[in-house]
Amino acid sequence: MVAPVLMRRDEVICVKRAVHYARRNDKTIRRWIKDHGIGRRSAGGGPYDVSLPALEMVLCDDLAALEMLRSGQRSAPEVRRYLEFLGLPE
Repeated sequence: MVAPVLMRRDEVICVKRAVHYARRNDKTIRRWIKDHGIGRRSAGGGPYDVSLPALEMVLCDDLAALEMLRSGQRSAPEVRRYLEFLGLPE
């Protein structure tokens, strides 16, 4: 399992919204959470939170940008273009 990306509150969506946004099924989103670290779950075992920019990067198969996001390089042009596309702050 890959470490989850760090997420700001304004870019977190629930699994149900991720399913609708990505037009994929629940099982696929949960697999991406595990395989790509695009989500996190609270320590108490609550529902998953999904990073919208990370989800968009997986949808675009841009794993290099995803790794930049994971390492905190939010100002890198490769990451910034996703944040701008989604109307999110850097």
